[in-house]
Amino acid sequence: MKRYFKYILFLLILIPSYSLPQDILQKQYSYALEKYNSEQYYDAITEFKRLLFFDGGKKYVYDANEYIGLSYKAGAKFSDAILYFTIAEINAGNNEELFNSKIEIIRANILRRTTARALTLLDTLQSDKRFISKKGDLYYWRGWAYIFSDQWDKAAQSFNMTDTNKTMVEFCKNVQHEKYSVPFAEIVSHFIPGAGQIYTGHYFSGVLSLGWNTLWGYLTVKSFVDDRIFDGLVTGNLLWLRFYNGNLQNADKFVKEENLKITNNALDYLQSGYHGLKP
Repeated sequence: MKRYFKYILFLLILIPSYSLPQDILQKQYSYALEKYNSEQYYDAITEFKRLLFFDGGKKYVYDANEYIGLSYKAGAKFSDAILYFTIAEINAGNNEELFNSKIEIIRANILRRTTARALTLLDTLQSDKRFISKKGDLYYWRGWAYIFSDQWDKAAQSFNMTDTNKTMVEFCKNVQHEKYSVPFAEIVSHFIPGAGQIYTGHYFSGVLSLGWNTLWGYLTVKSFVDDRIFDGLVTGNLLWLRFYNGNLQNADKFVKEENLKITNNALDYLQSGYHGLKP
């Protein structure tokens, strides 16, 4: 008798109940949604998974997986979010649900900075005739993908292809304009040591670099003019070349540091000051 009881108990635990009334499932869905809306994302995940367990008719399979994905995304667990968005995509009941789940996958890829994957998915959607009316949305998220990969000029071009985001076009153009040019800093530093540092606003470092290079360059040339070849080689190779290479390295470092500050300031503004739709 005990053995049969164990089998019955096992089946009750293993097999979801297909006989739960729809109003109970609706209440469970509403309860889980309430947890999500109140930003209790861990509890929302638990309640939506409980809903899926008892939803034998799979009425809520799309919505529950979509909200589980959104909850994981809110907790910065982007790989988990993509998994559940993909399940939602598979169970989409119409083109609108299909498009929404695909966009959520793209947004999660943007946030985790897998830009190449996001752009590939956007290309696929753009070539899908079912979503020809969504081109503005696709260009919008393409712009965000370029922002997170620090390609502000391409982001401006993408936003310019939409009808309602001209503000973002100007914003991206301004960020690109503010950024320093790495090739320019390297070129001017080759011809005028310290110019790259001065270009990025590091005046003391630039003047110091120019001074040391001028000094050791002069001493190296003077040694050769005075026929002190050995002194010229030692001075040139050990001192002048050292400061000259240091000038090139500093120019590259300062440009990247300043550009990173500009990018981070722009992203901070978009996070707190931009009120449009964000990834």
